[in-house]
Amino acid sequence: MARPRSFDEERALDAAMRTFWEKGYEATSTQDLCEATGLGRSSIYNTFKSKHDLFERALARYIDTMTSAHLAVLEDDRLSAAERVRALLAMVVEGETEHRAGGRSLGCLTVNTTVELSARDARAAAMLERDTARRLAALRAVLEEGRRDGSITSARDPGALARFVNAAIGGMRISSQGGADRAALESIADVTLDALTG
Repeated sequence: MARPRSFDEERALDAAMRTFWEKGYEATSTQDLCEATGLGRSSIYNTFKSKHDLFERALARYIDTMTSAHLAVLEDDRLSAAERVRALLAMVVEGETEHRAGGRSLGCLTVNTTVELSARDARAAAMLERDTARRLAALRAVLEEGRRDGSITSARDPGALARFVNAAIGGMRISSQGGADRAALESIADVTLDALTG
């Protein structure tokens, strides 16, 4: 009979996710993970196999949590399409102002991972590509709906607009990591909305 685990695996995964989010993959040591999770090295490796396996699981958890929250906003049919995009951008601004340390935000684990690993880690890149495709499809659907409900007036292709909004969100996250404050992020959000409705 297997011995029951004496720790909360989900809590350990959340702690590891936060550590990778703060430090990045390469800069996170096994010791950092031990300290964050409260687990010994043997428990980490018995449960998660390797640092990379733990990272992939933490990244998957982050993607699922964040993308689900964003899609819930985009699928809220009580709002017009433009109001949904506005609510999504407001959620990003709020998240970036909430997760700050020393005047800078942690940014986004998916954006950070794209910059750090996607060119040399095929598995992480594939996870990020699937997430991006899912986000773009949701944005495109909302923007197409906005054309129908009249709240999105840009004549540009909805697919191009979806990529633009996605890039603006990534830019907001990177700007926040660089120290941009709430007012600066709200300004980026406003310009993004103007591009859709102007």
